[in-house]
Amino acid sequence: MQIGMIGLGKMGANMAERLKAGGHECVGFDLSRANVEKIEAAGVGGAYTLAELASKLQSPRVVWVMVPAGEATHQTMDSLAGVLSAGDIVIDGGNSYYRDDMKHAEVLGAKGIHFMDVGTSGGVWGKDRGYCLMIGGPKDAFKRAEPIFKTLAPGTGSIERTRGRDGDLSASEQGYLHCGPVGSGHFVKMIHNGIEYGVMQAYAEGFDILKGAGEFELDLKEIAEVWRRGSVIGSWLLDLTAIALQGDTELQAYSGNVADSGEGRWTIQAAVESGVSAEVLATALFKRFRSRQEHSFAEKILSAMRFQFGGHVENASK
Repeated sequence: MQIGMIGLGKMGANMAERLKAGGHECVGFDLSRANVEKIEAAGVGGAYTLAELASKLQSPRVVWVMVPAGEATHQTMDSLAGVLSAGDIVIDGGNSYYRDDMKHAEVLGAKGIHFMDVGTSGGVWGKDRGYCLMIGGPKDAFKRAEPIFKTLAPGTGSIERTRGRDGDLSASEQGYLHCGPVGSGHFVKMIHNGIEYGVMQAYAEGFDILKGAGEFELDLKEIAEVWRRGSVIGSWLLDLTAIALQGDTELQAYSGNVADSGEGRWTIQAAVESGVSAEVLATALFKRFRSRQEHSFAEKILSAMRFQFGGHVENASK
């Protein structure tokens, strides 16, 4: 089927190429002319304005938006309301806040345009591995766009079927799921990313302890490798850790400054609003904030108190 892809960064361009490889006709648009020319060179159709994108798609159109959350997405939704028509479908596949989805659905719905939110996990590896898709929006719009979701999703791959499941494969077993009404897809993805923060922090702390155990002189890259083989803590994140350690055991190419995309903060907000205890996820989020500072004021207070009561002199910065 036809689809327009707005936003041709690493994720959007890769998704457009995966859709093309899956037999779909894709037209890509980006504010960067160079990105449009690059996708055209890859055999995907290009458009240099949103109006041109709309003119190249047959009604009812399906348009996937893959731009940064926040103002860029707000502006894109407003602009699409001006160039699309009743019956078209707009899919926000970025990392938008789920409550923004409801505003976007209202703006587009006033023109009779359907809105769907899709939490997309898979990163830059998704072009080959496929993307895990968590989808919110009207059921009939989901069914219309399902061939797109099926192509972007990883499929069953080599993962064994969960014990107790039988009969036809469900959508979730193929890597995509209609979670519920507008907002539910990004809500599920938000919690997914909150969990991701916690798991990553656990690996980081565990390897830090191993590195500090000087009495054993442990080989971290070999430990990461052996944990990938039959261990209960094996995961794709551990696979990526093993890759990083294999190429740079001391991780000298990394500063340790870790950004967050907003979903970790929204996860904690949701926990507070629901009255749910989420200590691990909250700590993982605050650890990311901490990673951006040379030394926090709290640490200076701690150091000053230790010096005052015990004369402890802090180590010089490395």
